[in-house]
Amino acid sequence: MRIYLIRHAKTVGNALNRYIGCTDSPLCEEGIASAKAAGGDSALKSVIVTPLMRTQQTARILFPNAEQCIVSGLSEMDFGDFEDRSAVDMVNDAAYRAWVDGGCMGRCPNGESIASFTERILASFWQCVRAAESAGESRLVFVVHGGVIMALLSAAGRPKKGFYDWYLPNCACVQADTATDSATGEAYLENIAVKGKVEI
Repeated sequence: MRIYLIRHAKTVGNALNRYIGCTDSPLCEEGIASAKAAGGDSALKSVIVTPLMRTQQTARILFPNAEQCIVSGLSEMDFGDFEDRSAVDMVNDAAYRAWVDGGCMGRCPNGESIASFTERILASFWQCVRAAESAGESRLVFVVHGGVIMALLSAAGRPKKGFYDWYLPNCACVQADTATDSATGEAYLENIAVKGKVEI
């Protein structure tokens, strides 16, 4: 199955360099303009988004006639006590400094770790894929979050790359194909290509 993973457009929180995970930050004017210039497909019938408005707003611009299927399990990482705060805001926060010193891999206080976040994303993503395959679909389009794409590709993408190696700008589009390892039966993503424009 052909997969398209699109990161939402720039938000107010992004513009302020804040950690915006479960915080429901809307698109900023720059984000709206960039989404309008990113491409899209008015003929697309359905698109998967999250409960957070930034994915829904972006999808509405890119795919104005598509039905939006909301999947809560694909929401961005919960940064807990770090939510809606910038690194500058937390320069003297001992918990934040410890998290950064650990490569940002540990659990955020009252939030998620990259490991638990990735586990959630993988479960929700493959559930979507299986449902689409059962319905006879040949492609699946997601408008999601940067962290979601990073988690998914670092865990399921081949060849293997690290979590932060998959950082993408707003409105970036990743195309990939699902595959299954014949020896282990493990599902994975191959033929991964990052595109500057949203071309479905």
